[in-house]
Amino acid sequence: MAFLLFLKDINATHIIRFAMITENNLSENEENKISNEVSLEETSENAVPQEEIAPEDDTEHTEEHLDADINLSDALKEMEKIINTPNAGEDFRKFNVLKDKASHLIHDEVEDKKHEYVDAGNAPENFSYEHPSQAKFSALVNIFREKHDNYQKGQEEEQKKNLDHRQNIIERLKNLYTNSEPGTNLFKSIREIKEEWSKAGQVAKSEFRILNNNYFHHLNQFYQMLDLNKEFLEQEYSHNLEKRQHIIARAKELENEPVIQKALNELQYLHKLWKEEAEPVAEEFREKTWEEFKEISNKIHERKSELSAAIEAEQATNLEKKNQIIAEIKKLSEPDENPNHTYWQNAIRRVEDLRSEFLKTGSVPRKLSNQNWNEFKTTLRSFNTTKNTYYKSLKGSQQANLEEKLKLIQTAKDNMNSEEWDIAVPLFKKLQEDWKKVGHVPKSMTNKIWDEFRDACNTFFNNYREKSNASTDNWKENYKHKKEILEELKTVSNDEGSIEKIEAIKTAWNNIGKVPRDKISINTEFNKALREKLKLNKINELELKEEGLSENQLTDKARKIKSQISDLESEIVKLENNLAFFKNPSRENLMLKDTFDSIDEKKAHLETLKQNLHSIIAGGEQ
Repeated sequence: MAFLLFLKDINATHIIRFAMITENNLSENEENKISNEVSLEETSENAVPQEEIAPEDDTEHTEEHLDADINLSDALKEMEKIINTPNAGEDFRKFNVLKDKASHLIHDEVEDKKHEYVDAGNAPENFSYEHPSQAKFSALVNIFREKHDNYQKGQEEEQKKNLDHRQNIIERLKNLYTNSEPGTNLFKSIREIKEEWSKAGQVAKSEFRILNNNYFHHLNQFYQMLDLNKEFLEQEYSHNLEKRQHIIARAKELENEPVIQKALNELQYLHKLWKEEAEPVAEEFREKTWEEFKEISNKIHERKSELSAAIEAEQATNLEKKNQIIAEIKKLSEPDENPNHTYWQNAIRRVEDLRSEFLKTGSVPRKLSNQNWNEFKTTLRSFNTTKNTYYKSLKGSQQANLEEKLKLIQTAKDNMNSEEWDIAVPLFKKLQEDWKKVGHVPKSMTNKIWDEFRDACNTFFNNYREKSNASTDNWKENYKHKKEILEELKTVSNDEGSIEKIEAIKTAWNNIGKVPRDKISINTEFNKALREKLKLNKINELELKEEGLSENQLTDKARKIKSQISDLESEIVKLENNLAFFKNPSRENLMLKDTFDSIDEKKAHLETLKQNLHSIIAGGEQ
């Protein structure tokens, strides 16, 4: 009603002009320039809000790097990190890239296992292998799928609310020029409406174009009405000119922005502001300000070539590095001389390092990516095939060595109770020399046959020393001393200093000679009492500091310590791997406290065993 009363004071010429003003508030010339120049940033008359525009170059480069330079472990960690974020479903694109990469790597590793299986002479149809990361991968995918579905539902609800809100804004805008109350501050009202529109959330893409066109239609109608009121129009012109000047000033700063992609992204946003919040301005400033803004925009866009050149240079360097890695693996697969076990063990470690280096190296030109990756996998498989062929042939020689050592064991057992010293002593020395000359046997049999051979040799030489020293040994006196030491051991408690007492008792026991055969059970009795006291004082027998051990006893103790060190290291690695499945594991987590304590305890025990082993190797117990 107020608007109709306002029109009564306007002459017929203005009324006709009002009716014939075009829907767009921009001049035709200016509109054409914006459409032509800003198309570089995909900014149209009804530009979508910034949050709906994904910078294409940036997304493409990000995905390419993700696809090229991430290994399976890191991919799974990134996937887990995404599903633990509040809005996990929002990272659908990134999660899918990681998912595809992880799936590809798992498939490749399974194929490698299959090739090794077949190369070893097995039938392909009998191959069966469950990748250790498959279960975790499947769980992450299922969890994300559920979170993404929930995110989509939430987005739909939010977009529906935003649609209602934007429609209400349009209705207020419409009322502003058709039904505003007398005395309404149009300048303040339009500023509030435009600001509220720019902050309103996103809506479904299917709804946005019509909604956005509707908004700009009524905004243009408002400006056409405002054109009839010079005072308000001048205020709007002045405000929008100030907006343009701020946008131009910021665009000039972007010319020196070191991160080119960041400059391009922000320039796109500035064009959106120009269209939505800096229109219209007075005629004398329209072309001038636009030309200035356009010129700055073109300079920034010209820097795209710098970004492309930098990426191309980096990818070319990466391709060269990856080709060098492939070449080195090929060289390791084709040794100049006949390789031995040591060569292949070193080669295996080197290839594993090269494989990790290849995966960590960045992306290569897209057109060469598949070719480079396939060549890498083919080279790896060729290396594994050559290596497996060597070890397959080695198994035959190891079996022959095993048979030869079994013959030596049998000879030792047949003669270990012989008392024909002139013949038997040289025989056993010869057996030991021959044992050293025989090559490797299958790993699964190494310890077993060595224990058999050593026991047979020890039996003979112990018997030989007994007979040789029988005249000088006072076995009965030895038994008496051992009896006293055993009784002393039984009195030991778990008080302070008890461990030192046990060590002294054990050393004294070691320094006592043989006892009569009918009294030999005292050794078993002593060992039983010793184990009880060690358990009471919470100490392992291998950790005892003792003296007086024979060479054979030292060797046997060293072997046992090595075995226990290996077991402890495996247990520690297993516990630490279990912790890795938890996000940010710490001692404050009550569920994990026992695990951390167990790791600390095992590491302390491990360090003690290593010190004892070092003492033995260095020349005996300290």
